[in-house]
Amino acid sequence: MPLRLEDIKAPIAKEMEEFEPKFRASMKTKVLLLDKIMSYIVKRKGKQMRPMFVFLSAGACGGINESTFRGASLIELLHTATLVHDDVVDEANYRRGFFSVNALWKNKIAVLVGDFLLSRGLILSVENKDFNLLTIVTHAVREMSEGELLQMEKSRRLDITEDVYYDIIRQKTASLIASCCAVGASSAGSSDEVIEKMRQFGEKIGMAFQIKDDLFDYGEMEIGKPVGIDIKEKKMTLPLIYALSKSNWFEKRRIISIVKNESNKPKKVKEVITYVKKSGGIEYAVQKMISYHQDAIAILRTLPESPYRNSLEQLVQFTIDRTN
Repeated sequence: MPLRLEDIKAPIAKEMEEFEPKFRASMKTKVLLLDKIMSYIVKRKGKQMRPMFVFLSAGACGGINESTFRGASLIELLHTATLVHDDVVDEANYRRGFFSVNALWKNKIAVLVGDFLLSRGLILSVENKDFNLLTIVTHAVREMSEGELLQMEKSRRLDITEDVYYDIIRQKTASLIASCCAVGASSAGSSDEVIEKMRQFGEKIGMAFQIKDDLFDYGEMEIGKPVGIDIKEKKMTLPLIYALSKSNWFEKRRIISIVKNESNKPKKVKEVITYVKKSGGIEYAVQKMISYHQDAIAILRTLPESPYRNSLEQLVQFTIDRTN
């Protein structure tokens, strides 16, 4: 029977319920337009995986307290700010099936909204002297920006090696989940050693999560993002990187040329997908995803057993099994 988020959430159901009004209060403003946009942002929240990682990590490492709530809000504020800015950079009109902020209120307002969210996160931490949490989260924001820029730099030449790919996804995706788990542990008053252990745990999950996301591009799931979208956007992901590493010079040039010059043609995108599947790129990526997943579980099992730890383990499984 597939895991349900509601069941995984059971040990922190009360905290998750309390979290929403607290998060909303952290975004409060007297500026009417800004308040309207904040309400819109709160309404279109997704599965709330990030706060779940924060609360479950805190529970597994000693206990949830007020600092945990502020840590979860800080992560949501800073992460939402980066998403609003990303949509401006990508000229994206949609986010999770809703109109993006820039689509409804134009770029200038969207950039300022992102800045406001960043400042709210900083103020929340400084006012409560949560400098330990602020250090963890601002480090993640820096990593995410660097990862995005590294990907842009490399995608121009399409010369991403497997090591560079891991660097990109570690910074772009894994650093955020790592910071959720580290913030949870830190808010519970854990030692530096345990905080670092939880950061590594979150990083491993983030790596597995992103590889899973990249597999959707090859139609490995019935639902999820449209097939071939990464190829159309000239993004080099693990299945393709592996396939190219196993090809002769001529074949490599041919596939790179299609991605570079003909990725707007559905027939050509299909050709690349078929080539990756035949070259064993899918199997290789799945194997790597499983390896990161196993590493994460091994770290987690060094913590004392508890309902929180069990739910964290299930949440990791959920991210691997998801179909969108």
